[in-house]
Amino acid sequence: MKSITKSFDKLPWIIRLLLALPVFDGIVYGVYRILKGHVIMGLIWIFLGIAVIGSIIDIVSIIMFGKVKFFAD
Repeated sequence: MKSITKSFDKLPWIIRLLLALPVFDGIVYGVYRILKGHVIMGLIWIFLGIAVIGSIIDIVSIIMFGKVKFFAD
């Protein structure tokens, strides 16, 4: 599973940013958090991450750090 998260982290910056849009964020980054070992946070992100707040958190994180850091590290 670590190889999946590492390959996901190697995606181009713009692709990661597009995946953080509200349409995709809940599922994509929810599964990403589960694969990183944060099962409860990943499940919460899947069910509530489609909301705008989760997308804003991920977009800001990607812009500032280049990857999702909040609730994933």
